[in-house]
Amino acid sequence: MPKKPPSESERARQLLAQESARIIVEKGMRDYGIAKSKAADRLGLHKHGALPGNAEIEQAIGEHLKLFSGDSHPDLLQRMRIAALSAMRLLADYSPRLVGPVLAGTADDNSAVNLHVFADTSEEIALYLDDQGIDCRLYERRLKARRGRNVRPDVFPGYRFQYDGEVVEATVFPFDGIRQAPISPVDGKPMQRLDTKGLIALLNA
Repeated sequence: MPKKPPSESERARQLLAQESARIIVEKGMRDYGIAKSKAADRLGLHKHGALPGNAEIEQAIGEHLKLFSGDSHPDLLQRMRIAALSAMRLLADYSPRLVGPVLAGTADDNSAVNLHVFADTSEEIALYLDDQGIDCRLYERRLKARRGRNVRPDVFPGYRFQYDGEVVEATVFPFDGIRQAPISPVDGKPMQRLDTKGLIALLNA
């Protein structure tokens, strides 16, 4: 049975996902909501059905990188994962976990290496980095502990620093935060986290 062609609203949704992906990759934007709004404005598609979900945009980012980055993207990803491993070894006492685009394979030139680390206080991480002679800058990240529209996100501190040629963002959780990953803004599921051993296996795959 021949495949049914996409409807006008489905096609508009695909175009919006592709344009959102282009904006995210080329402009270095990581706010999917703003990227969707900008894409809809640019294409004039506000009235053509619902906007694509974040998971659709994440898929479109992967397709965009394959199409326009060619052979250079695997090299970029490998380099960033090696830098992630170096940063995780640096922060080994804080049970680091790799998350985000570098793990998912959708990182680009504007992406940071995103880590989750676990400590009694966030200041402990800042003091440790300072002891290593590493300058860092405090940021805050809002993440939901569980699913649900009415669930309010918690605010977690983190530190941004340069290491092994890449920007690293280490978000700090309490020790028991290692048991349950926060909800991913991309697919609404618990975030994928990878420990050092898992990253080594990924690099050697």
